[in-house]
Amino acid sequence: MSETAYPLFCPVAMAAEMIEPRWTMLVLCELWSGSTRFNQIQRGVPGMSPGLLAKRLRDLETKGLVIKVGNRSKDYSEYFTTPLADELEPVVRKLGEWAHRNINSEVSLEHLDARMLMWNIRRKINRLELPQHSCVIQFSLDDPPNETVNYWLVFKPGIEPDLCYSDQGFNVDLFIVSSLRTLTSAWMGHTSFDNEISTGGITLIGHEGMARNLTRWLITSSFALVCKPDKTNRFGSVAAE
Repeated sequence: MSETAYPLFCPVAMAAEMIEPRWTMLVLCELWSGSTRFNQIQRGVPGMSPGLLAKRLRDLETKGLVIKVGNRSKDYSEYFTTPLADELEPVVRKLGEWAHRNINSEVSLEHLDARMLMWNIRRKINRLELPQHSCVIQFSLDDPPNETVNYWLVFKPGIEPDLCYSDQGFNVDLFIVSSLRTLTSAWMGHTSFDNEISTGGITLIGHEGMARNLTRWLITSSFALVCKPDKTNRFGSVAAE
């Protein structure tokens, strides 16, 4: 038997064969989060090249986990998970909870991606807690030794918030200035927004009401609610508070 071959009579091995190739579970998570178009999925997994994403989507189609739907009235196709894939969603969720609970936060904050963070923040906004008219929030994220990067969340009545990667000349209502690591840590629940704001890790400039209500409209990752044990994990590192 080759080193890459699994004993496929084992159900665990069969499951691994279905979801193990790198990025597969992240693509599925992006689909479960509501992305359907190729460019939407790519924005949720920015570390993937377009070619690799196309290959993974074809693999998922072949395995019966994803269906591709064309629409004559549109110039693009859409991808949807199948019931077979949807059975996996709570399992993958539990894997994420296990990792968040047991892996040291220093490890989880080692390799960060600003675009992936902002794309996920974009869909966790509670629009009801923001001004009902159009508003714009600019995030300025420092990520040494890289240059500071800026992102703009644009809100207009009746449509989904838009995430812009370049300055479109908007009048900005609120500036959020932070390091990428600090914002990620607060959003993932390793620290808290209140603590980072009070200690100067996150600075808010602009609209007083939006700044004051930040924790009401900027919803943290669902993994932030996962309780972490106050003990040493099996790898010998202390679980993050």
